[in-house]
Amino acid sequence: MIRAAGLLLVGLLCVPAGAGTNEASQAAAGAARWIAASEVLTKDGIAWPSDPADPKSVDTSLYAGTPGPVLFFLELHRATGDAAYLAMARRGADALLASIPTEREAGLYVGIAGIGFTLGETYLVTRDAKYRDGVLQTVRWLQEHAQKIGRGVQWNDTTDIIAGSSGTGLFLLWAARELDVPDASDLAVQAAKRLIERGHTEPQRGIKWMTDLTFPNEMPNFSHGTAGVAYFLATVYRQTHDAPFLDAALAGARYLLSIAETRGDACLIYHDGSPAGKGVYYLSWCHGPAGTARLFYRLFQVTNDRQWLEWTRKSARALVANGGPERVVTPGEWDNVGACCGVAAEGAFFLAMNRITGERQYLELANKAAAYVLSRAVRDDRGVRWVQAEHRVKPELRVAQTGYMQGASGIGMWLLHVSDPTRQAIVLPDNPFPF
Repeated sequence: MIRAAGLLLVGLLCVPAGAGTNEASQAAAGAARWIAASEVLTKDGIAWPSDPADPKSVDTSLYAGTPGPVLFFLELHRATGDAAYLAMARRGADALLASIPTEREAGLYVGIAGIGFTLGETYLVTRDAKYRDGVLQTVRWLQEHAQKIGRGVQWNDTTDIIAGSSGTGLFLLWAARELDVPDASDLAVQAAKRLIERGHTEPQRGIKWMTDLTFPNEMPNFSHGTAGVAYFLATVYRQTHDAPFLDAALAGARYLLSIAETRGDACLIYHDGSPAGKGVYYLSWCHGPAGTARLFYRLFQVTNDRQWLEWTRKSARALVANGGPERVVTPGEWDNVGACCGVAAEGAFFLAMNRITGERQYLELANKAAAYVLSRAVRDDRGVRWVQAEHRVKPELRVAQTGYMQGASGIGMWLLHVSDPTRQAIVLPDNPFPF
């Protein structure tokens, strides 16, 4: 039985004395207060609906569900030392632990891999063995549900970062590296072998990957396409040094450059392969340069070839050329400031560019992005939230969400990073940039 308990602990989640006084950290604390007010008690812990106006919108996805608030509360605890935040994170993680036997999907942002990552981060903060045991359970689930096809394995027909083998494989590599989980790395390698088989060779261009067997339009960028798959393959190469993985990743990057819009010394790649989609250029993590640059930077890391660092810079220039967060909305941008499609993802990329280049312009752009996000916040006695359109094609559908990719958890985590860029931060498995 689930019952709403919106005000439990809300009084404890005020701005802690150690959080600093700048507006970004205050807004993050206000977002935590608003998220806490929507909590739903379960027999095992706490969950959060993605839309507090709809208590039935509780789910376990890293994209929109309970994992986002858990990660956000962990980050707040590390930033402030406030035990109330850690208590909230633990109770959310307990609910996720109990959900493992009923999970049906494998993916990182939509599936059990995202639960495993969240439990692993909870273990790294608490050192409570039950959370590491939860990670082991998720890896066993992935082992048992892996389908042996061709030279490798897959969990579904999807190749991508969001729900497919690329994101799932990145979680497995993370679990092997950070928690020394047995056999996780080997399973990721098997997934990479199958993905190489799933690639489509484009003569004179390279290799591309479709999202799945049924979706007709190619989406080449990071969340659903070639950029994300190639990023995973390059990451497998980084661990194994097996040349076929690097060869396939480089072929994917060459294909992307063959279709890129590169005028003005910038790099933009269209949203999708439909006639209309080839005229739309997103800018953020999902389908824009803020995400696709992750592939270029990973290739620089594994090859030390500076051309890939330059393509990372060209991706950033595409955002700079668009005028920063004060710009007029253009196709590919809409009323969204989130970590997937919006300004927070662009700001995170600027912050990463400041770290890897040392150039102050990127820190200034990250701060401008933060100022814009703060200007869009809704503030009242319940806390802080952002009402926005998740979907570009449905601008009238505006909702304040709690989760990581489209809600207050992801925005709040990024505001914490901006408020103190030197602080240790949670780094998701698909992020190559230094923290």
